[in-house]
Amino acid sequence: MRLLLAEDEVKLNGIIKKALEVSGYAVDAVFDGKSALEYLESTHYDAAVLDVMMPLLDGFEVVRRYRASGGECPVLFLTARDAVADRVTGLDSGGDDYLVKPFSFDELFARLRVLIRRTASNSGKTSNILSVGTLSLDRASMRVKRGDRDIELSSKEFAILEYLMLNAGSVLTRESIRSHVWTYDYEGESNMVDVYIRFLRKKIDDDENVKLIHTVRGAGYCLKEE
Repeated sequence: MRLLLAEDEVKLNGIIKKALEVSGYAVDAVFDGKSALEYLESTHYDAAVLDVMMPLLDGFEVVRRYRASGGECPVLFLTARDAVADRVTGLDSGGDDYLVKPFSFDELFARLRVLIRRTASNSGKTSNILSVGTLSLDRASMRVKRGDRDIELSSKEFAILEYLMLNAGSVLTRESIRSHVWTYDYEGESNMVDVYIRFLRKKIDDDENVKLIHTVRGAGYCLKEE
């Protein structure tokens, strides 16, 4: 899952970004409203976490402009302003939820899961359990099984597998996988998608007669049961 975080307090931005990444999210972090709007309009995110009081554009104005342009990414506002009028303004501007500082990370994560689940439900993907053949993935507990066998995955492996399973039967290009799982500031090797696909194959397919992860030459990868 890829998130946008917009928070102008540098230290808090770093703390939230790290906590989200440890929980398995890929996070693009910005520090002002203008950058937040530019990122939202140019990239697909599963959810956005926006501070309200930011330089250049406040969070409310960011979401107003984003919604006016047709943007549908779910937005969670973070703010120290807890008056009812402020909450109403945030929701009326196009926000989906509102979390008052200081907050617990457990509550932040729970609210994000609700937003993402609600969006999946609206698109027809209503269950936290994804299945292809004997492979199952629980999005809530981050548990993966192949038949009766539990499979331990890193956060990046889980994110790639989840993306493949959400698009089961479809061919995903390396670029689409990279942009979904890695952030703009990633400066690692250009073949990292191929490396992680090899990791997944070893854990998911090596001991199985039926292979689920397929290479489509010249195009990308597809997860399906043949």
